[in-house]
Amino acid sequence: MMASSSQLTRLLPCLLLVVVWPHYAAVSAGRHDPPPPGAPCFERLFSLGDSITDAGNLASVAPNLSVLAFPYGETFFHRPTGRFCDGRLIVDFIVEALKLRFQTPFLAGNTTAADFRQGANFAVSGATALSQQFFKDMGLDLAILPPFSLDVQLEWFKQVLQLLGPTEQERQDITSRSLFLLGEIGINDYNHPFFQNRSFDDEIRPLVPKVIKKIENATKVLIGLGAKTIVVPGTIPMGCIPRYLALFQSANPGDYDAAGCIRWLNDFAEEHNRALRHMLERVRRDADPAVAVVYADYYGAILEITRDPVKHGFSKDVALTACCGDGGPHNSGTLIACNATSAVLCPDPSRHISWDGVHLTEAAYQFVARGVLDGPYAAPPILSECRC
Repeated sequence: MMASSSQLTRLLPCLLLVVVWPHYAAVSAGRHDPPPPGAPCFERLFSLGDSITDAGNLASVAPNLSVLAFPYGETFFHRPTGRFCDGRLIVDFIVEALKLRFQTPFLAGNTTAADFRQGANFAVSGATALSQQFFKDMGLDLAILPPFSLDVQLEWFKQVLQLLGPTEQERQDITSRSLFLLGEIGINDYNHPFFQNRSFDDEIRPLVPKVIKKIENATKVLIGLGAKTIVVPGTIPMGCIPRYLALFQSANPGDYDAAGCIRWLNDFAEEHNRALRHMLERVRRDADPAVAVVYADYYGAILEITRDPVKHGFSKDVALTACCGDGGPHNSGTLIACNATSAVLCPDPSRHISWDGVHLTEAAYQFVARGVLDGPYAAPPILSECRC
């Protein structure tokens, strides 16, 4: 059963992203020339994940969320769009770089092939890699856990693929010329038990191999459907996120690094990312040489601006403080505390890294996106073989 809008507003955590890169594989295999200047690198972009990538799916089925009220969307769209941000997400910057239109959210009710000619967005805020049933068996409160796991999103993609390509050959042609964002996904598998006070050592840390296995399965499913380029982002530095900093405050200076981030939480994020990279190496070895599976280092990009904010145009004084929050510790006393009636709102979101204590600002997402598109936070960078 879906959570109430008020529960989701208070408690919904954030999401993650993965990308597969088809043109890069074709070029490196010597089969295609780069597109002419001004031509799209890919014909479509399909993305799966959570709130880091959700362009309006959750808002389509839970219309009373605070994310549908100002100041969400204030920077670029000048209105709320269902994105958990003041403006554009990483996926939006990728779409722009590829000269495609902003993605259609799958749950927005569009059902014709024309709605998905340039791709679709299947990411849902709060989504997990593991199934809702898994967390039910774990005894978690499902009222704050939407039933839109990675497997569910893959089924949605298959429906759209059938809509776009009636024949097997048409579907293979579509997937081979599309870019896939698979994630970032996985952080909510940890967020939900973290925010319900579950044991880190006994219940949360053992989830890592299970989460990685789900991402591996999804990557292989996409490859089996003909995908040629996949970018799979790692998780973010959880120890630098204002909500986590407020939730796990410590009087011990040794618990924090030089940037003020919580060490053990970042160590855990690194553990997830190591396991993810090792898994992707295995998938790469087993896949056809024409398939490119790219790891996107969201962790490294966000850590860079957190450790040296001034160099990248952010304010050092608020590097670990939410732009929009409830005035509590790190302006993030409660989960996703940004709302139209009581929010403590900063004057300039572009100087902040964190938007609402859980999600990032458009300015921070733009930095991550450029690092994935041009390097050094993806190997190879998305645009390295495809100049748009």
